Amino acid sequence: MILGMSLATFVLVHVVISLIAIVAGLVVMFGMLGSKRMPGLTAIFLLFTILTSVSGFLIPPFPSEKLLPSHMFGFLSLVLLAIACFALYIMKLNGAWRWIYALTALISLYLNVFVLVVQSFLKVPALHALAPSVPPAEPPFAVAQGVVLVFFVVVIIGVLRRFRPAPAQPA
Repeated sequence: MILGMSLATFVLVHVVISLIAIVAGLVVMFGMLGSKRMPGLTAIFLLFTILTSVSGFLIPPFPSEKLLPSHMFGFLSLVLLAIACFALYIMKLNGAWRWIYALTALISLYLNVFVLVVQSFLKVPALHALAPSVPPAEPPFAVAQGVVLVFFVVVIIGVLRRFRPAPAQPA
C-alpha cells in the first residue's frame, strides 16, 4: 500500500499525473514560442511535473540500496523545477530569469518525455518487441530518443530566442 492505495492504483495515478504534466507542458512550450504566458496552464504543468517526480520516489524499489537512473532523473527534475518556479514566481522572469525559467522548465519537460519513451518501450508490447532489453538499448529505442532529443533542442532554442512575454498584469 502506498498512500492508502494498492501499488497498481498508485502507479496508475502516477501515470495519469505524468501524462497531465506532459500534455500541459507541451501546450505551454508551444505557447512560449509565441510569447504567451498561460499562467493557469503553466501552474498545472509545474505542479503536475513536481508531483510526477515526487510520486515516482514512492514507487518501489525506493528507497533502494543503490542510486538508480530513475532517482537521478527525479532529483534533477526537482532541482530544475525549483529553479523554474523561483524564476517565474519570485523573480517574475526579470532579466536573465526569463531564459533561466524557459530552459529549466523545458528541460524538466524533456526529462518527463524521455521517461515516457522509456516506459512506452517497456510496457507497450509492439514497442517492447522492437527493443526487448531492460532497459531498452536497441536501435529503435535509440532512434526514438534521438528524435525526441533533437525535437526538444530545436524547440528550446526557438523558445530561448522568442519567449518575451508581456509583464504580468497586477491582480
